[in-house]
Amino acid sequence: MLVKLQQYRTIWPNTALANCSGTVSIIDQTKLPHVFEIACIENLHQMITAIKTMQVRGAPLIGAAAAYGIALAMQEDASDQYLQSAAFSLIQSRPTAVNLNWAVQRMLNLLLPLTAANRNQAAWREAANICDEDVLLNQAIGQHGLSLIESAYQQTSSIANQSKVFNILTHCNAGWLATVDYGTALAPIYAAHNAGMNVHVWVDETRPRNQGASLTSWELAQHGVPHTVISDNAGGHLMQQGLVDMVMVGADRVTSTGDVCNKIGTYLKALAAFDNQVPFYAAVPSPTIDWAIADGLTEIEIEHRHGDELAYIQGLAADSSIQNVRVIPVESKAVNPAFDVTPARLVTGIITERGIFSPDKLIFTRQD
Repeated sequence: MLVKLQQYRTIWPNTALANCSGTVSIIDQTKLPHVFEIACIENLHQMITAIKTMQVRGAPLIGAAAAYGIALAMQEDASDQYLQSAAFSLIQSRPTAVNLNWAVQRMLNLLLPLTAANRNQAAWREAANICDEDVLLNQAIGQHGLSLIESAYQQTSSIANQSKVFNILTHCNAGWLATVDYGTALAPIYAAHNAGMNVHVWVDETRPRNQGASLTSWELAQHGVPHTVISDNAGGHLMQQGLVDMVMVGADRVTSTGDVCNKIGTYLKALAAFDNQVPFYAAVPSPTIDWAIADGLTEIEIEHRHGDELAYIQGLAADSSIQNVRVIPVESKAVNPAFDVTPARLVTGIITERGIFSPDKLIFTRQD
């Protein structure tokens, strides 16, 4: 995607396979939207820190980051013991998103049968493959989602009102910043905008970390997509007023039965959408689907993050410095679950690279 007319991915290697050594560059998402900064990751420990602190975030992206974490580990020590230790540490860095575990297991399956001498180069190549595949998956999601938006737009507009704005509400950030490129839930929106459709996005601020207000709004602005930031609690009201035509979100894990685990607050949006007959879609690449579990409410581990993310808010001060400000009393405690689960009964459909499926038909996307 473009940042000030220059094309970027969210993560890329700085390595020459000839000497099998390198570093990894990432866009530091903790600095956005006020500062666009590229960070250099030089070793496994730094990559784990980047994942934990959400310098990189979004299920597909942390999967790609974990793959490069393994590559960085292999140039430090390509032994079986270190490979297994690196894999365990990466998987533990963030527990909810299934892509991270999927990517690490894929790297292990490739590297463990190899000799230590051959692991370094193979790891860098496979991490690059995972990134390239993610881009292709997201492009396909964008095209399937575009057809969905086009169909819905035709149903809500008329010959006399072809200029009608089509309003899509999204929660958290499921754009290109959450992936290697293109995004999941925002990929169809970008495609619709590029096709000349009159789309507008309601952007939930997404407390406590404000990924919607800080990241989604930033990348939509970079692409020129009309959008408006709203408080998390405004979505239901907008639906009641007929100002939301569709809800489209990403996911960090989807069960085999179509339960959708996404950023905290998604469940409340789904309830409001269901009550107001607004279609609710989740856009996910196949590595986000966890075929091993069926009940999202009981089988998905919900990450609980530090309460300071709720107690403090980051912003741009009058002197142009980025500052953290406490917004709750010092005597008050904060509980910070990062995700919730939307039951399949509230989900209209799931957009994948293979097409759009109702939750009960999701099994048809599986490729063993």
